[in-house]
Amino acid sequence: MSNLTVKDLEKLQVDYGDYRMELVSGEIIVMSPSGLESDEVAAIVAYLWHWVRPRKLARVIASSGGFRLPNADGDIRAPDASFISAEKLPRPTSSSKLKL
Repeated sequence: MSNLTVKDLEKLQVDYGDYRMELVSGEIIVMSPSGLESDEVAAIVAYLWHWVRPRKLARVIASSGGFRLPNADGDIRAPDASFISAEKLPRPTSSSKLKL
């Protein structure tokens, strides 16, 4: 088992920006390119967005968003579609971005 960290993942993402990567149990996983199912995923994200946005319920994020999981390994995953409730969203300042 490797022992790579979030910093290792961040460096690889800078060096290889065209690749989608996740950090799982201390290992970097390069995700396969999307195929025909990407249209279906886009539709799911769109449906979620159109439901959530006018109601200000949450934030809908596509696969470009990575999430640090609350496990001992500190895994970072990038699901195809994500829903973050408004209560759990950090309040960004004018000079900050939402971070993992």
